Amino acid sequence: MAQGKFSSQAADQLHQHSTGRRARDIVEALLQHAAIQIDGRQPWDMQVHDERLYDRVLSDGTLGLGEAWMDGWWDCAQLDEFTCRVLRAHLDRHLRIGWYALWRRFCGLLGNLQSRSRAFIVGQQHYDLGNQLYQCMLDQRMTYTCGYWAQASDLDQAQTHKLDLSCRKLGLQAGQRILDIGCGWGSFGEFAARHYGVEVVGITISREQAELARQRCQGLPVEIRLQDYRDLDERFDHIVSLGMFEHVGWKNYATYMQVVQRCLADGGLFLLHSIGGNRSLRHTDPWIDRYIFPNGGLPSIAQIGRACEPGLVMEDWHNFGADYDRTLMAWHANFERHWPQLEGQYDSRFRRMWRYYLLSCAGAFRARDIQLWQVVLSKGGVPGGYRSLR
Repeated sequence: MAQGKFSSQAADQLHQHSTGRRARDIVEALLQHAAIQIDGRQPWDMQVHDERLYDRVLSDGTLGLGEAWMDGWWDCAQLDEFTCRVLRAHLDRHLRIGWYALWRRFCGLLGNLQSRSRAFIVGQQHYDLGNQLYQCMLDQRMTYTCGYWAQASDLDQAQTHKLDLSCRKLGLQAGQRILDIGCGWGSFGEFAARHYGVEVVGITISREQAELARQRCQGLPVEIRLQDYRDLDERFDHIVSLGMFEHVGWKNYATYMQVVQRCLADGGLFLLHSIGGNRSLRHTDPWIDRYIFPNGGLPSIAQIGRACEPGLVMEDWHNFGADYDRTLMAWHANFERHWPQLEGQYDSRFRRMWRYYLLSCAGAFRARDIQLWQVVLSKGGVPGGYRSLR
């Protein structure tokens, strides 16, 4: 069957699982819509090692698929391309929602998964996994966001070009005071202070990041704080946030933008760099939520727009999400190349988990299922208009 969108007939086949139809037949029929075979010869085909895989996928959806990979129940020579094909055919939207995903959605509706008391969870569970892991995987500056590949030939160049593009979009001038919300290991602060002569205050919810960022920025006018964004109440000439908004959560989007308005000087600009979704959702993929980025979520264009009302004006919206595919594949290559330096600290199941994270996300960006946006916002509008930069 040719690759295409998931049909109503295929959905009916999925629902027949409860009446006793063999799980393998159902999964095999679904995968045909993505031109994927079980134990086939193409590099994106599934190689199944444990027949329990099929029931697990039909019962737990994408969470079961990812956990089965971690457990070694299946393999794929090109997991990134497998994911791309599955998402282009929209197969993920028709899998059953397991108990974990339902529970997380329930908790997210009743409570605030990204409240002040829970703000540091993602730092502890993801960013504090060990600085050596990220030193081995990322570029020389340890920039853990999408690179800008328009005129770059390698990862270091792509990240340098992204940092410089961000500075130019803000129009940085020597002597200005800049806020970096979600500063990571200090790559933007170090670059902006060194090359544009600005003073930077960077905040993070990761102790490991804060410690290394302070070392990286030693001798520069850069202050690194372990701080929640909601506690900010001071004035900055410009504000930047590279890859942090994904941790804010849909219940806090408006609060986040209110903090930006409170801290942004009149005439200042705010650069929001964030992964985004094509649909407005109040939940995230359950596997990503459980193993990679707990309590996170991808905003949509509509959700960002509503959160900006009424005080911020959208001056520029730049989508270079296709560049994240190339960035993630470069991170994966670095991770694999440096695994001998890491295997004493992380076991083989972690390696499979991390490979699944990087390659499945690369496939999602390749399928254009998720995007990467740089949005420039101002308070009240730039007099005479803003000049877009690329």
